[in-house]
Order: sequence, then C-alpha cells, then structure tokens
Amino acid sequence: MILTVTLNTALDITYRVPALRPHTSHRVSEVTERPGGKGLNVARVLAALGHEVTVTGFTGGATGRVVQEQLVDTPGVVNALVPVTGATRRTIAVVDEHTGDTTQLNEPGPTITPAEWSAFQEAYEDLLASASAVALCGSLPPGLPVGAYAGLVRSAKAADVPVLLDTSGEALRRGVAARPDIIKPNADELAELTGSHEPSRATQDARRRGARAVVASLGEAGLLALTPEGRWRATPPTRVHGNPTGAGDAAVAGLLSGLVERLPWPDRLTRAAALSAASVLAPVAGEFDRGAYEQLLGRVAVTGEVTAA
Repeated sequence: MILTVTLNTALDITYRVPALRPHTSHRVSEVTERPGGKGLNVARVLAALGHEVTVTGFTGGATGRVVQEQLVDTPGVVNALVPVTGATRRTIAVVDEHTGDTTQLNEPGPTITPAEWSAFQEAYEDLLASASAVALCGSLPPGLPVGAYAGLVRSAKAADVPVLLDTSGEALRRGVAARPDIIKPNADELAELTGSHEPSRATQDARRRGARAVVASLGEAGLLALTPEGRWRATPPTRVHGNPTGAGDAAVAGLLSGLVERLPWPDRLTRAAALSAASVLAPVAGEFDRGAYEQLLGRVAVTGEVTAA
C-alpha cells in the first residue's frame, strides 16, 4: 500500500469560462468539484496506475463532509482522513478556455489544535506499518508547527518506509533537514530553498541539505534529477497546452510508483514526465489523458549519466 498525506485537504472547484477578464462578470460554461489537495491528487493518479493507495490528513465541517462523500466514489483509494472541528478549505481554479491559462484561489484551511495533531500522528504511525512508501504533500494548515513534516519524515524513516516530500517554504527547509528519500520541488521552490536560480547548482545544494534525491520540476522543460545513482534530465517531446494544476502531483505519482516497482531512475523519470504532461491535457487535477500518456512514454527524452553523486 502507498500512503499519501495531505495535511491541508481541500474541495477543489474548477470553473471554466470562455475568457477570463478582470473587473467583469463571467458566465461559467462548466463546473467540476472533487476532493483535492496535493496528496489526494497523487492518490488518484496512483490508483489509475493500478496501485493500492490510502489517503490521510485532516477533514472537517460541511466541506469536509463533501470530500468524504466523494472519496467513496473514488476507485482504488482508501479513506483514512482524520476528523477535526474546523472546516476543510476550498480551492477555486478558473480556467480561461481561450488561452488555457488557469487562475487559482486557495483558502488557508482549518486551524488544527494540539490534540488533533497528536491524534493524527498516532493514526499516521499506525498506517506506516503497512505502507510500502509515503508521500507528504502540500501546505500546512494553520495551527501546525512549521516542523510538522520533518517529524513525519523521521517517523517514516524509523519505520523503514521510503518517504517523498513535496512542500515549500520553511516547511520544506525543515523537512529536508530530516533527510527524506526524495524531494520534488518546482523551480521557484528549489530557488527559495537554496538561494540559487541555476537548477543544477540548486539540486546539488538541496542534496547537501539532507535530501537523498532531488527531482526538480521545471515546467515545460521537464524534470531534473540528482540522486545517489546519477543525474538525469527528462524532457517531454513537445509543449502541451491545458490546465497545469496537478501536473506536479502527477509527477510525484510517477516517482512513487517507480520507487515501489523498483524501476531504475531513468524509467521513473520517464514515467513521471509523461504523466505530468498527460495531466495537463486532463480537465481537472488528479487525472491524466491515458492515450497521451502511453504515447509520451516512448517519446520522453532522458539524458544524463550514472555517477557517484
């Protein structure tokens, strides 16, 4: 079983409009609503790839009830979310159908009490006992200590469970110091962590800070990986247009599935890059265009070398 952790779960609402113009009214052409947050998006992609997945994190209030109800209808995903008194947040994505651009509005999430955090940590350690890998994903809701992910990384390592960390800011800085097996920052998150805007240098710095492997998501330029086995770049054959929300989560799913299947790093990166690009062609986060994915698998270019990095 692969475990994904989303401490700040959400109800993702996507509006599609013919064209987004500030300071005007818009007629929405399509609305979709589904459980969200980075770890839940990762879980849906993993389930679509045929893996057993359990999701955990916090859920509460009327929005949380909707998330719980909709998870029942998500094939292959087991719900182990922990209840809290605060209300689960909503995220609003507005997709401009003319340009393909997406505007995102993210609520902060519920305030978590110390007792709720303690209850979650107990549930998390119980779930680790049957996990083959764990992904710690997304922002921290109000009330949690900034080192929350660092503690969860240490618990996973104590249980001998490989752990991937995908967060940002101070939560990432603290989490890296706990030595996760993989971190998956985007270019901005990597630059914020290291102070360097040159990806090759920044990935080296991130490894020195404690990450065993660093896989940087560089948008249309693909993925750059620095691992104990070598360094590689995976590049999709063409730029794809659509909704990029969730592309990084699809890449995380590719990396995790490759890890538990014991694929060599170039194959993991090929899968992650293909899934990321194919997810841009899907209408909402947590899905991917399977036909495009299968075509891209044979067309992603992976270059690099085996090293003693």
